[in-house]
Amino acid sequence: MLMTESGITMTSLDELLSRSAALHKHLCPRQVLGVRMGMLAGERFGLSLPQANKRLLTFVETDGCFADGVAVATGCWIGHRTLRVLDFGKVAATFVDTRSDTVLRMHPHPRARERARGFAPEARNRWEGYLIGYQRMAVEELLVSQPVTLSQPIAQLLSKPSARAICQACGEEIINTSES
Repeated sequence: MLMTESGITMTSLDELLSRSAALHKHLCPRQVLGVRMGMLAGERFGLSLPQANKRLLTFVETDGCFADGVAVATGCWIGHRTLRVLDFGKVAATFVDTRSDTVLRMHPHPRARERARGFAPEARNRWEGYLIGYQRMAVEELLVSQPVTLSQPIAQLLSKPSARAICQACGEEIINTSES
């Protein structure tokens, strides 16, 4: 665990990558991107991550390795209803601080791939260059972070586990106010 200058507790990059690799059975460049984005979200919002509460809500724009990296770094999980997958095939995530209503969208810097090899001269191939380079690059060279506005109010996005309705068309139960 690391303590930042502002008193935020953060798990180290190495520890988070180790956790992600154990969960996913290997470590790949997209997991590194996911972990680094999650860590940056914690830093920008002033949150200790991985979270133990449900303050952070995250939308990932692809599934797989990247989403696992984000989940491990943030503590946002599908099962906790704090991670949502909107599969646009993009290595990007939108992070929502549900207390401050602050929203940031992050994606890799457009030149991150071409720059990564310069940070990993010992890499045996391009893939390994990404894997090592993404870990070593300064966050400003690796990621783009920008404030965005949600198309729905945050209150509508948050789960309401006790809310239940019956679908008028098929008779199945609908939970979390998803009937609208």
